[in-house]
Amino acid sequence: MKRMWLLFSQTVTVLVAAYFVVATLQPSWLGKGTTRSGAGISLLEAPATPAAQPVAGSFSVAARKAAPAVVSINTSKAVRHPRSNDPWFQFFFGDQGSQAQAGLGSGVIVSPDGYILTNNHVVEGADEIEVTLNDSRRARAKVIGTDPDTDLAILRIELDKLPVIVLGNSDALAVGDQVLAIGNPFGVGQTVTSGIVSALGRTQLGINTFENFIQTDAAINPGNSGGALVDVNGNLMGINTAIYSRSGGSMGIGFAIPVSTARLVLDGIVKDGQVTRGWIGVEPNELSPELAETFGVKATEGVIITGVLQDGPAAQAGMRPGDVIVRVDGKNVANVSELLTAVAALKPGETSPFVVQRGDKMVELNISPGVRPRPQRNVRR
Repeated sequence: MKRMWLLFSQTVTVLVAAYFVVATLQPSWLGKGTTRSGAGISLLEAPATPAAQPVAGSFSVAARKAAPAVVSINTSKAVRHPRSNDPWFQFFFGDQGSQAQAGLGSGVIVSPDGYILTNNHVVEGADEIEVTLNDSRRARAKVIGTDPDTDLAILRIELDKLPVIVLGNSDALAVGDQVLAIGNPFGVGQTVTSGIVSALGRTQLGINTFENFIQTDAAINPGNSGGALVDVNGNLMGINTAIYSRSGGSMGIGFAIPVSTARLVLDGIVKDGQVTRGWIGVEPNELSPELAETFGVKATEGVIITGVLQDGPAAQAGMRPGDVIVRVDGKNVANVSELLTAVAALKPGETSPFVVQRGDKMVELNISPGVRPRPQRNVRR
């Protein structure tokens, strides 16, 4: 009896091992997954996966969550030839009239009340703005306000049952985190691309006055501007704004405005009609050995002030040309961009300490910032 049982168990073991080898190396021998096409061709098919169950490593859940709130923005404006009013031009070429110029971008619905975040350069100068939702609904949009200093704009549409994106915490992002860029590149329709956070706090790019960009290698192309940069949970991390490119297409270097900045702009524009920022009335410059020698200062770090606006907040507090600002309200500043950001964050009318190096001495000045003037070219900051 024992011998029969031993023989049975050995036979079963050999058969199971053989089945495993065949199933792994030659599944077609078992007819596993085999089907026949309409032409009678024998084919292998993968086993069916439940529709609700995402494939491992897929970002489909995040895309499904965020994509409905990302819209396409089409703008148009009438443009005339610069010499259209010249009588001689009209004599030779006639009245050319005005021609419609179209623009394309993206936006993100951030409130069920119809507020949309996008880039200022997407809607700047537009006569008409049309928003197209992912469900094909269309609506005319009204510009609530713009902030050229950060290249952000707030639009509003009047539609019911709007999909709304969930705002994330961009301050918690880390280099290497996976992100998705959602928008309407080249007008081909809504597109989702993936990548990682390549860098944080990018400044001195010459794109905006106030820069604190998230850099990503997720593909961002023309038409993506104003679209969403989201994390793997589908939460909004930034507003896609610009790319570095020599060809006009993505080269893996894209920039997004953090949602923390966008939220401040949204609140300021909706509440006050503009973003209120601090301003002290100085002309800042990057500290260089030549400037340090010119003004007789021995500082090696900070931002040197080469001009002070008469009767401005800084002048009233005793700041002089040649002072080097090293700290604002307890935060170190190493370049002009950091100084502008630190001063802009101050509340107008509330005194804040500024630590400056004057010659070889450290001096603390208490400055009460004013309200930063509306953006103009060649103004003191």
